[in-house]
Amino acid sequence: MDFTLAPEFEDIRLRTRAFIAEHVLPLEADPVNFSAHENIPASRLEPIRAKARAAGLWAPQSPKEFGGMELPIVAWAAMYEEAARSLFGPLALNCMAPDDGNMNLLNRVGTPAQKEKWLRPLVDGKVRSAFAMTEPAPGSGSDPAGMMRTRAVKKGDRYVVTGRKWFITGADGAAHNILIARTSDDKRRGLTAFLYHKDQPGWRIVRRIPILGPEEHGGHCELEFDGLEIPAENVLLGEGDGLKCTQIRLGPARLTHCMRWLGWSKRCLEIAQDYVASREGFGIKLGERESVQIKLGEVAQQIQIGRLLTMHAAWMLDQGGRARKEVSFAKVHVADTLHKAADVAIQLQGARGYSKDTVVEWIYRAARAARLVDGASEVHMMVLSRFMREEGRDFWQWGPGEGRKNDR
Repeated sequence: MDFTLAPEFEDIRLRTRAFIAEHVLPLEADPVNFSAHENIPASRLEPIRAKARAAGLWAPQSPKEFGGMELPIVAWAAMYEEAARSLFGPLALNCMAPDDGNMNLLNRVGTPAQKEKWLRPLVDGKVRSAFAMTEPAPGSGSDPAGMMRTRAVKKGDRYVVTGRKWFITGADGAAHNILIARTSDDKRRGLTAFLYHKDQPGWRIVRRIPILGPEEHGGHCELEFDGLEIPAENVLLGEGDGLKCTQIRLGPARLTHCMRWLGWSKRCLEIAQDYVASREGFGIKLGERESVQIKLGEVAQQIQIGRLLTMHAAWMLDQGGRARKEVSFAKVHVADTLHKAADVAIQLQGARGYSKDTVVEWIYRAARAARLVDGASEVHMMVLSRFMREEGRDFWQWGPGEGRKNDR
């Protein structure tokens, strides 16, 4: 494991840094550019997205033939972290959830026809997407295989879907959707992944659920399916492969969350450092106080640990492993670090930190979701405990390794 970026990836990292500073941060700095949902309207972001395409900083996870950059995951890590210096950087470069994870899944498992119909418009930035899996209790949460209630019944060459989903990120306005539904009661092969378009009848958005934090484009929605018909050609992989599709998508998607969260964490530290360097109290600058230096140093240490965990998991995925342990390590640690970074930045700024004069309070509210999305921290800890029990001393291997249980 060499943590030195290849020259072409270092060039991409530096160009991303410069692009965000020149084009995206000024947009973020003006409150008029925020929507009622505390995001940036697509109309105001589109000119910046056009510049990103022209600069060759567009859709890093997607194939070159569709206009993407087709980068390895270690390069994503470097690029996404730089992009997320701004709240809207990943959106500007077309590498924001949930589109990011959906593009990666479609690229990996879609047929040529599916890629042309469903992936290309996403890479082009012409449509948005959603991934519909989570359900209201007693339906599926962290245990989709055992608890999924939404059903798809095959009738001829079509599947008819009934059920309910909720907290589906980006669903309001998403044109291309991936749906996970039950097609049998088999414990491992009971779920199937489907593609459907927003204009198909038989489903509706029940409500856009209000949340604590700022919202992604399209919010977090509750959906109802009441006879949605999906042709068999819109099944991903095959019937019964829904859990496999979910696993293929969520591993890298969890890690890209970490990459972006690290960028946000560094931004919090940057804002706090700037403030304590100039703010005086009792005859001394805050930054000269040992207690303040300790707070900043502790956060910096946790950010760097998170970067190493994230890059190790990215490297493992690039080697062909599933990196389930490594992704869980990174997901739990970086989620905690993001919250810590925002909390410290608020504390060191005092009332200014609590106000909307900086983006720190935005990040603080968004950070609370980090310990919940794509698997609660406690679930990831249970996964780690299980692997430790099963693998014994092999739990501590550095690389994929032959016969390693979590990479089968």
